[in-house]
Amino acid sequence: MEPESDTVPEAEECIMQMLPFLAAPGQFGPETREPGLMCWRVEKMKAVPLEPAEFGAFFSGDSYLVLSNRGEEGADLHMWIGEKSSRDEQVACAMLATQLDNYLGGDPIQHRQVQGYESPEFMNLFPRGVTYKEGGVESGFRKNQSDSGLIHRLYQIKGKRNIRAKEVELSWDSFNKGDCFILDLGETIVSWVGSKANIFEKQKVHEIATLIRDTERHGKAQITNISEGEETTQMLEVLGPMPALKVSTPEEDTKADASNSASLYKVSDATGSMKLTKVSEKSPFSRDLLVRDDCFILDNGANGKIFVWKGSGANAEEKREALKMADDFIQKMNYPRMKTQVEILPQGRERVIFKQFFQDWN
Repeated sequence: MEPESDTVPEAEECIMQMLPFLAAPGQFGPETREPGLMCWRVEKMKAVPLEPAEFGAFFSGDSYLVLSNRGEEGADLHMWIGEKSSRDEQVACAMLATQLDNYLGGDPIQHRQVQGYESPEFMNLFPRGVTYKEGGVESGFRKNQSDSGLIHRLYQIKGKRNIRAKEVELSWDSFNKGDCFILDLGETIVSWVGSKANIFEKQKVHEIATLIRDTERHGKAQITNISEGEETTQMLEVLGPMPALKVSTPEEDTKADASNSASLYKVSDATGSMKLTKVSEKSPFSRDLLVRDDCFILDNGANGKIFVWKGSGANAEEKREALKMADDFIQKMNYPRMKTQVEILPQGRERVIFKQFFQDWN
């Protein structure tokens, strides 16, 4: 595995050994079930709630929990890991995330975010921006804002053979003439086609927009199809005045094809030595491959992303060990742990970024 710091291998071993133990009990209360954004800093094995004025300001030596609860639309639980956080704090953060996930009935989608490699979805939780501060609190193992219900997402559709949607920063800087984009505004889904986009991207942008409407908006959102130069007032209100756009090249599409590849694995034993069975090595996969009594790993490591899918019939131990599954898999595949995003999806809470790898999801 590519080494990121002297402490990473020790941190992985520590997480594997210590996750079965519980952090301080009674950390979370009924308020976590209410819609809104909540943040906690990990301090001495406890989750210490932050004031809204502190949201988005992270100490690079600490780890944090961020819960975005959108009520009936579901919740996302993010573990934010500072680049200088100790192995103890990373372990405590993982344990507290498991505890909060259990308290919420295992319903949240879990994400592991690492400083400098956060997903656009995470960054969009903080309209005032994210800032990094030096320092941190003492570890427990050592002796000595915003309306989170508002949906604003931008997806880039890129490739030629393995065409995929990737969530990108909500900004004109993410656009170019050679690709297609989807601006998801909740009730309205804008499908935007660049003047130099290839025919495969144009077809895919329609498919992804329809998938978002039918599965995430229950058929109630309106899709607006526009081409470059036809930008709507609503689009300009969200993104601001449109600047001159960059030009994408065919070489970039070829590079995207390589990073868009994926494989699907069944996890047969989460409590002992992890046993993997490759179900399919080429997407799009059949949705029928996902069996409710098991957990699966979708490997998009070439794009820096690993998904763990938890079947509703999987045993409780497997569900609790989902993060460990991801860490074991990342180590087995020799992916850089601190640069590989992890997303844990309970059955029924899949997002379009995951669904797009399956050919018959509707």
